[in-house]
Amino acid sequence: MPRRDVKSLADTKTNLKSSFNALVYIPRFFKEIWNTNKSLFILSSLCRLVGALLPVTILWIGKLIIDEIVHQTSVEAHDYSQLWTYVAIEFGLVIISDLISRAISLTDGLLGDTYNIETSVKIIKKTNEINISQLEDPDFYDKLERARTQTTGRVGLMSNVLGQVQTSISIATLVAGLIYFEPSLIILLVLSIIPSFINEVKFSQQQYSLARSWTSERRELDYLRFIGANDKTAKEIKLFGLTDFVVDRFKTLSQEYFNLNKKLAIKRSVLGSLFNILGSLSYYGAYIFIIYRVLSGVITLGELTFLSGSFNRLMRNLQDFFSKFTRISESSLYLKDYFDFIDISVESDTEETAPLPEHVARGFEFKNVHFSYPDSDVEILKGVSFTLKAGEKLAFVGQNGAGKTTLTKLLLRFYEPTSGEILLDGTNINRFNKAEYQEFFGVIFQDFFKYEFTVKENIAIGDIDELGNQPKIETAAQLSLANEVISELKKGYDQQLGKRFSNGMELSGGQWQKIALARAYMKDADVMILDEPTSALDAKAESEVFERFIGLTKGKTSIIISHRFSTVRQADRILVLDEGIVLEIGTHEELMASQLLYSELFALQAEGYQ
Repeated sequence: MPRRDVKSLADTKTNLKSSFNALVYIPRFFKEIWNTNKSLFILSSLCRLVGALLPVTILWIGKLIIDEIVHQTSVEAHDYSQLWTYVAIEFGLVIISDLISRAISLTDGLLGDTYNIETSVKIIKKTNEINISQLEDPDFYDKLERARTQTTGRVGLMSNVLGQVQTSISIATLVAGLIYFEPSLIILLVLSIIPSFINEVKFSQQQYSLARSWTSERRELDYLRFIGANDKTAKEIKLFGLTDFVVDRFKTLSQEYFNLNKKLAIKRSVLGSLFNILGSLSYYGAYIFIIYRVLSGVITLGELTFLSGSFNRLMRNLQDFFSKFTRISESSLYLKDYFDFIDISVESDTEETAPLPEHVARGFEFKNVHFSYPDSDVEILKGVSFTLKAGEKLAFVGQNGAGKTTLTKLLLRFYEPTSGEILLDGTNINRFNKAEYQEFFGVIFQDFFKYEFTVKENIAIGDIDELGNQPKIETAAQLSLANEVISELKKGYDQQLGKRFSNGMELSGGQWQKIALARAYMKDADVMILDEPTSALDAKAESEVFERFIGLTKGKTSIIISHRFSTVRQADRILVLDEGIVLEIGTHEELMASQLLYSELFALQAEGYQ
């Protein structure tokens, strides 16, 4: 994990202009929501429209009730029919208001959950589109983290924006009522709200700035939580006594974030309280003014009820409006992070792609290939040239860091050469459609992923369209020797693997490798690449696996990377890499006769078995 400089609040600033500029993403955001479920969106909007008109209507009916009561007490012949009609109407409106609120909560919840699913799918698909070189960039992971972890915030943003429209309509109707009776109350209302609004905007922007600037550190905290409380790391944590080290590191980093957040929270709370007092003073000033007007006979008791209720509700609505506005502007910054991720440019194929051959006819050729990883000055490959003939089994040999796996990554177009070219049947592979080109290959890497799915699903990953083809899955398992593992499992091919889910079973490293190898046999690919796929197997099991592989891939083009020379000697030819240079290439017998690096390494390994 990288060393960090201690941050202060000053390091986390994002200017106010950025908060408002981020609002331009709102229309695009709602276009996505509209496309998610049009019916729910329309229903939610209609409910909010009705809900926005109800407050002022209920207050007006309340005014009529009070005035009618006063009227009935001043006359001798009482007729309460009008009064009970008003009460019945108010009762009905209150019931409708409750139903509308519940409908809004329901539609927002359903719409939010649906949108959550859609955005999660988009993030997964976008990640799949991005090149391996970008996936290995720490800055990319910061963007992914911000896009992935703010899903709840985006759903909240939807509710806040729709609620803001509803509140705006309510405010407009309440303001109209105040202007009709006492327009001077509007001045008091503005004085009570504006300072609080400025305070909220300022601190919400600072809160976002803090969260954004700490993206990398929060990823580190998640990593520390993982390694500190995980069955996969528990053995080493116990054995090496790492608990205190991990705990101290976690506490130091989390305490640093807590202190910054605490400063911000205290400032926000103190100033918010002061501005709330100012708002309360304004409200009671208005209330006293209204009472005075009633005592002076200028307005009726019903109008007093309407005005005090309207002013109180209007003040709360405005506070809610400005509070929502600050939350919206803050959430819009997170929304910007999401769209920034979705809009990450992906290097596309050349406009004019060459037609891909149906099968490998002549083979592959590396011509003076140089390569350095992005943002690195270290050259991994230095003018590599060789051919891989169609149907040939070529082994890559070399010490760690020689460039063996890098060659396969270039062949698979995970990266492009810094210079030089790679040809397939005489055509540069960067002229082919990348996705179609990669379909040529069946690959098992040393660092294959252990999917915590069932055995059946783990094997079918090699050709997921054949998940329902049980005979093919069983054949692949037999070829990779995984059937020996599966026969010992309680539920066989339906056994859940891994400990993450209930009834799961963990496998040993060698057992997992046999399952992973079965994936390679699931895909009837023209070119097979095995990159140290049997490192966890014993020498006998590995030899048997490779004997089967050699026999079963007859006529197929194959690349084998292994540190065991008893295995690579079965290849048609062996390419020896040393510090990014092709040192020698030939059959096992030819390389042993040349008395160079291969024969030296072979002799050293042979001594270890004597």
